[in-house]
Amino acid sequence: MEVKLWNDKREREMYENFAELYAIIKATEKLEKAYIRDIIPSSEYETECQKLIAHFKTLASTLKGIVPSIERFVDTYKMDCPAAINRLVTSGVPATVEHRAAAAASATTSAAIVAECVQNFITAMDSLKLNMVAVDQVHPLLSDLSASLNKLSILPPDFEGKTKMKDWIFRLSKMGAADELTEQQARQLHFDLESSYNSFMAVLPSAGT
Repeated sequence: MEVKLWNDKREREMYENFAELYAIIKATEKLEKAYIRDIIPSSEYETECQKLIAHFKTLASTLKGIVPSIERFVDTYKMDCPAAINRLVTSGVPATVEHRAAAAASATTSAAIVAECVQNFITAMDSLKLNMVAVDQVHPLLSDLSASLNKLSILPPDFEGKTKMKDWIFRLSKMGAADELTEQQARQLHFDLESSYNSFMAVLPSAGT
């Protein structure tokens, strides 16, 4: 006895769409696993993934009234495809595109912090040249410089600029706000700033910045 899955053309089209959606989800799961295991080249993965995502978006839009939740569809048909759901529903772009975006954001952030560090170095050195040697003038400048250096992940914890600024900030914290650096202290601080700045600029090319 023949069992019909549909009663009319509309139902037939719906089940065909279900089958296609099922196939797309399964194919995406296999593609994600192949990419993670380095079985497929990144360029090939990206091309195939973009096709699957495009087909999925078109089909999901068509089935919106019938399949309001893709997760529920997956549960209903007992599909164990977490990687596919993440790629198709949560992310919506290939993993390679995500990685490039993250790398670009990281590079942009690092460049901004480097610029901030350079500015803080120059401001501190210029202030000393202008004889701004009171503790309440010097301390905020060194604090800003120290904070910006600590934000830059390419610098090691024992980087000269970090340790020297920390020492100076500690020394200044023991003085009164209206106290002033002696000529010898100001000269030493300027020397430490200049030395740290040169070390900082030397680190950047080797860090790929």
